[in-house]
Amino acid sequence: MPGDDNGDAQVAVPAPHSGGRLPRSARRAQLLGAAQQVFVVAGYHQAAMDDIADAAGVSKPVLYQHFSSKLDLYLALLDTHVADLIARIEDAMSITTNNKQRVYAAVSSYFDFVGSEGEAYRLVFESDLRNDPQVSARVERAQTGCIEAIAQAVASDTHLDSTRSHFLSVALTGASEASARRWLNGAESLSREDAIELVSVLLWRGISAFPK
Repeated sequence: MPGDDNGDAQVAVPAPHSGGRLPRSARRAQLLGAAQQVFVVAGYHQAAMDDIADAAGVSKPVLYQHFSSKLDLYLALLDTHVADLIARIEDAMSITTNNKQRVYAAVSSYFDFVGSEGEAYRLVFESDLRNDPQVSARVERAQTGCIEAIAQAVASDTHLDSTRSHFLSVALTGASEASARRWLNGAESLSREDAIELVSVLLWRGISAFPK
């Protein structure tokens, strides 16, 4: 849906707009949606600003009115989706105090994120620009934000020290992400519900062994 100039948690993928002026925030959201389509299909290096302008149905000067460069546009998308992923995990930790349900909610959040419209997860997990310091910093922020949110819950409920809680959280987030991406790519012939249940049961049986 259209967001303000700082971006929303979700980036819409609108149809090209022709005729009439859009409010700046709506135009920005439209351009981000078009850019996401192009980046997901072509990757950063093969995508061109001409392609993005064409996908949005605007001239390239209009595109440059909102984003100073292709990298600026890519980073804006990353910021939006990194914030979205972290918010999903934080919500999963805060929605209940039942730790078994928390594990299930965390796993579900990763499946929801990788399955979200527009394949935004590819920008976060499969970027072909990971060597760029600004991109790698944002990817690291996504990983760190999710790990810290879960680690706080682990520490609170197991009374493990921060180092051990953090390491358990790394394992939980890593397993959730890898499983969700494998399922989405069709490597396993399981329903979404079965896949989430299998992963969450595995993780819960492991983490529940730790004393409170």
